[in-house]
Amino acid sequence: MASQTPWTDVHAKVHISLRSRNLLPSGEGLLVAVSGGQDSMCLIRLLLDLQEKWNWRIAIAHCDHQWRRDSVANADYIEQLGKIWQVPCYRLTAPQIPKTEAAAREWRYQVLGEIAQTDNYGYVVTGHTKSDRAETLLYNLIRGSGADGLSSLVWSRPIFGRETETKPILVRPLLEITRKETGEFCQQRDLPIWEDSTNTDVSYARNRIRHQLIPELENKFNPKVEQALAQTAELLRADVEYLEQQADELYRVAIASAPCNNGYRVNRHQLKSAPLALQRRVMRRLLEEVLRKGTNFEQIEKLTRLISAPNRSQSDPFPGGAIAQVEGEWIWLKFPPQVGDEAN
Repeated sequence: MASQTPWTDVHAKVHISLRSRNLLPSGEGLLVAVSGGQDSMCLIRLLLDLQEKWNWRIAIAHCDHQWRRDSVANADYIEQLGKIWQVPCYRLTAPQIPKTEAAAREWRYQVLGEIAQTDNYGYVVTGHTKSDRAETLLYNLIRGSGADGLSSLVWSRPIFGRETETKPILVRPLLEITRKETGEFCQQRDLPIWEDSTNTDVSYARNRIRHQLIPELENKFNPKVEQALAQTAELLRADVEYLEQQADELYRVAIASAPCNNGYRVNRHQLKSAPLALQRRVMRRLLEEVLRKGTNFEQIEKLTRLISAPNRSQSDPFPGGAIAQVEGEWIWLKFPPQVGDEAN
């Protein structure tokens, strides 16, 4: 069977990426997210074609957000493909319709990660392409993201975030492949595609970028704009990884948790001589640890300014009521006493 599979340029590109980046090691379990669109169909077919070379254990997962009237039929279709290809298929339905794309993505990665953990799939694999990478850079640039956001579509990362650094790992092996190439691959292999009507709905910002902004940039500025933007994201990712390594070291030196007084503290003397980029990264990590949620530019800047502020300076409240105060060499982040605490 494997010898009859036509070897295409797409096969070669993905095979080289897998080897050079060690993305999906031989013998591992792969949980492949399949929507039925051309990118995910290209992905699952490629992995099945390469399975004999890599000895993977492959399963399909389909996430139904219940956004479309045909979502049940879509899920039925993916389930049938699993039977035809003789691979296990997980059918996942959102308990309630996500209100935003971000909420849908959060639910999707959460359930995929949980299944991977439970059933021993070390890797969750998605069909994001070079085109998606270009669109994500533009989307986050428009929103005012820094280098982290502009390079956020990475080849691999722990699915449950940096704090775990363990499996399952989220992997995107098609980041060297464009959406045009996945479409051509599906046509060559006669793969049936489930057309998602929401992909053409320009009420979604990402679709406006895909169908309006990028074609305009290609026509008026650079016919290879997708490649240029994806390359920029790759360059930024290397810079971000270096900065994160440096921030790790500075964080360990400057941060000291303080269980007394219901607070956390950072040694501002350790931070004063550090570049601003590292100061911001340390403060962002501190805020994320304290607030248990993502932070924005204004919050990070508010805390960073206290590094050089006079003694006894303090910030206005952060979400949840935490206040940052300068006490000598320390910047403290403290929460107000809970009801009943003062009586104790």
